[in-house]
Amino acid sequence: MTEAEIIRALADLSGVVVVVAGEENGAPEVAWGDSFFFYDPDNADPGDRRLPFATVVTKDYPGFDTASDLDRPGVFRLNLAVGRDRFTELFGFSPAEFAGRQTEFDFTALDRVVPHPVYARQAWISVLVPGAGSVEQVKQLIGHAYERARGRYRSGRRDVAHQEPGRTDGSE
Repeated sequence: MTEAEIIRALADLSGVVVVVAGEENGAPEVAWGDSFFFYDPDNADPGDRRLPFATVVTKDYPGFDTASDLDRPGVFRLNLAVGRDRFTELFGFSPAEFAGRQTEFDFTALDRVVPHPVYARQAWISVLVPGAGSVEQVKQLIGHAYERARGRYRSGRRDVAHQEPGRTDGSE
């Protein structure tokens, strides 16, 4: 899947708002050009959107997020908030256990679903340049992350943390 195909697939989901980070929307310069996907069927005040359910990132964030080596030509990363249960299903350990397990993953490998190198503790997963080896799984995971976001949305008021009150692990 190309970056454009992934962005189109996410943008075509009912109720999804896409924000491409840029100077015009006050995003930090390091994020300019990256895409953030929110479930917001009311297209409410953009200031109310706190956490996306998916992102497409095209470059490293120096000093913060460089494990995927996104500065390579043609490399981008799809990130999805899948929740604690799905994360545990995928990797065989909970998001809370990630710190002790992160050396088991090559975050630079293409076409492989892995825990997010920075946000795994919040039950995010990632894949660099999804291809034949991961495309079907990626489609399922996009659907799962989307349904989670829909389920957490409350008309007139969103659960801005996209998680249960008091939880920091992205659990279902």
